[in-house]
Amino acid sequence: MNAETELKFQIAPRQLSSVLRTNGLNGHRGSGQTLVSTYFDTNKHKLRRHGLTLRVRKVDGRYVQTVKAGGTGGVTRGEWEREISGASPDLKKTRKTPLRQFATGTLPRKLKPVFQTNIHRKARAKRVRNSEIELAVDQGRISAGRRSRPVSELELELKSGRVADLFRLARKLERSTGVELDLRSKSERGFQLVAGNGSGAQQAEPIELKPDLSPRDAFRVIAHSTLRQITANADPVRDMDAEGVHQMRVGLRRLRAATSLFSDILPRASTARIKAELKWLTGELAPAREIDVFLTESIRPITAKDVPRRGARALRAKFSRERQAAFRRARDAVASARYRRLLIDAIEWIEAGRSRVKDDRSIAAYAAQVLDRRIRKARKEGKRLNDLDPMQRHKLRIKIKKIRYAVDFFEILYSDGDQKELADLSDRLKQIQSALGSLNDFMAHRELATEAALTAPPAHRRAQAFASGVIVGQERETADGLMKDAATELHRLRKLHVVPNAA
Repeated sequence: MNAETELKFQIAPRQLSSVLRTNGLNGHRGSGQTLVSTYFDTNKHKLRRHGLTLRVRKVDGRYVQTVKAGGTGGVTRGEWEREISGASPDLKKTRKTPLRQFATGTLPRKLKPVFQTNIHRKARAKRVRNSEIELAVDQGRISAGRRSRPVSELELELKSGRVADLFRLARKLERSTGVELDLRSKSERGFQLVAGNGSGAQQAEPIELKPDLSPRDAFRVIAHSTLRQITANADPVRDMDAEGVHQMRVGLRRLRAATSLFSDILPRASTARIKAELKWLTGELAPAREIDVFLTESIRPITAKDVPRRGARALRAKFSRERQAAFRRARDAVASARYRRLLIDAIEWIEAGRSRVKDDRSIAAYAAQVLDRRIRKARKEGKRLNDLDPMQRHKLRIKIKKIRYAVDFFEILYSDGDQKELADLSDRLKQIQSALGSLNDFMAHRELATEAALTAPPAHRRAQAFASGVIVGQERETADGLMKDAATELHRLRKLHVVPNAA
């Protein structure tokens, strides 16, 4: 087995000539090669569900079969290559790979081509201090039936030496060419293309944890998954897609929640820097989501009610303009050098960071203690919900959200028989979070509506103020019911009576 350690960057068309020129890949200085690869799996994508990739690549008239398996971190993966006699997989040559446990029975008959990549690659070796790194530029297409997508990416693979030098070169290339880290492999893009969602907003993927992982290694798996959700939604945010903004914010919240859940083992200094940058990006996206929700859920519904049309139209026009400005702000943040640096810093922090303290617990034991402690604290605060001011309720909502994310992160550690209790806890947390989240939205909407009423132009000041008042009044009535719902569910919140499976 070879351990493949690499970073991938997407290249915009306008950057391509600069990347090729800067890295000596034009003309005779860069080797050129055409790679045609076919990826195989079953109809239900059994291999992919188990973290495996099976590929047959045609190179210079030869066929090379490759099995890849994801690691616990993300930039390092297991890779097994064997030359075979033809274009179809030879499962007899997978005996010393993780695929061997599936390569019996009916699998050979069920395997079929899922998609294909046709790539022209230019590559060269670079020395960075005492490390050797292969730098390759890939151009071509991924095809699945009638669907296809272009590929234009830069790949850095560590052939020998230190991972720190890989990141050193990555930062240099980002500064000189503006390339952006992309955590998706070609196989992942291919499967997204097959599913028909290759370019739209991407939701969170399942978290795969093993009970015997250390807390630090488990954090690495979780954090890498959340960062993938963030980067996968960069293009939708650039397209000013509302769902893309929402899903990137979800990814940011999940990463920040994971950082909080594992705060006792993470290194303080580097973690503080990453947290500050994640907070910055969250803040750049927040107005777009906030105004979009206000426009969709509060302003548009009143146009069908007994509200002066002039006031409703004025409010809608005002916040439609503000929505556009907020989405441009989000787009500009994701297009910035600061965002690109954040991605590189974050992946290095996830991959290379060490645990701050020696911890002999397994993730199963760690998860049980984290959930128990946080549920007890949330329930204690919830007993005085009616006495909390808006900011305190907001902080309680964040605590509930972190518990909910923790349940999602750790769910796979529990046995099938424990899933009902886990699902009941998750549902209760969602109800509490939803109620407190709506209350928080109402406070933000009240500020927006009040500002709109006070700054309305004279021509329709009364009508716009009346419409703003209707929104505030309706949401105030709804708030009473939400407080009761949240208090009821917080009272019912209980610690889990089941524990994760031990290693």
